[in-house]
Amino acid sequence: MAGSDALYGLGVDANKIETMYYYMVLSRALDERMWILNRQGKSAFVISCQGQEGAQVGVAAALDPAVDWIAPYYRDLGLVLYFGMTPRDVMLGQLAKADDPSSGARQMPAHYGSRVHHILSGSSPVATQVPQAAGIAWAAKLRHQEGVVMTSLGEGSTNQGEFHEGMNFAAVHRLPLIIVVENNGFAISVPQSKEMAITDVAVRAQGYGMPGVVVRGSDLLAVFEATREARQRALAGEGPTLIEIKTHRFTPHSSDDDDRSYRTPEELKAEKKDDAIHLFRQWMIEQQLWDEQRDRQMRQRVTHEVNDATDFAEAALYPDPSTLLAHVYND
Repeated sequence: MAGSDALYGLGVDANKIETMYYYMVLSRALDERMWILNRQGKSAFVISCQGQEGAQVGVAAALDPAVDWIAPYYRDLGLVLYFGMTPRDVMLGQLAKADDPSSGARQMPAHYGSRVHHILSGSSPVATQVPQAAGIAWAAKLRHQEGVVMTSLGEGSTNQGEFHEGMNFAAVHRLPLIIVVENNGFAISVPQSKEMAITDVAVRAQGYGMPGVVVRGSDLLAVFEATREARQRALAGEGPTLIEIKTHRFTPHSSDDDDRSYRTPEELKAEKKDDAIHLFRQWMIEQQLWDEQRDRQMRQRVTHEVNDATDFAEAALYPDPSTLLAHVYND
């Protein structure tokens, strides 16, 4: 983890540090609650952020939600929370309630979207968000609007045509775009060694004439720094950057997957030693920015927020069946 000199060199104060830690803890707790609801039969589908919180919060903290846009993928719970979605918003979508702000319960869970929070609605086909994000960045450049666009995806999605088309378009037009690959090592059940013949996805950036950066997802400040530098490049008119974040997936691919068929408990146990939440908390204490009492207080706050979101969403109404065809056919 970066030292205290780098901390202040990055322009990150103690309040920012606490905020970043809070959103990682909140993301983990909210995600864990979703799995409980799924196993209780209350939620149909969960696709988890657990293990990737450092990647998501580190990126989000380096962006400006007031002017920047994000086109996240389905694991980006930490990212959308940092950009302004609330635990209640997320849980309404998870339980398919009418007031789900992302789609009014018309999308699968984790297909986040919020115009007011600058979050482009996601689609189920993977990698489609890359050319869509490039389109937003192109429009912003043509209109001379402030800010950048960030889009994210898993390493398996970088084998899709949309990824390469979006990369090429962004590079040719020198768009203010940051492409983040959250590389957790698995495309569902397929390990990276069987997905591609390269070790680092970031080398693909060279083929399009843009920088490619590799960073460790459990080093929150390193993720922040890489994203901050990419944003500065974009704002200076120097074009897009590809950031590959080496991270982990502590859960199965989704609630419909059984990861015991393709990885051993020992492998998973070893990965959990590189947990960004644990490592960042340890570093904060070492830097005398945190202590056990404050940690307990924060976790109590997070537990209350997760309980509140769960109760609120469970009590909310499902969509009226008469609205089934709304926004599908022209009235």
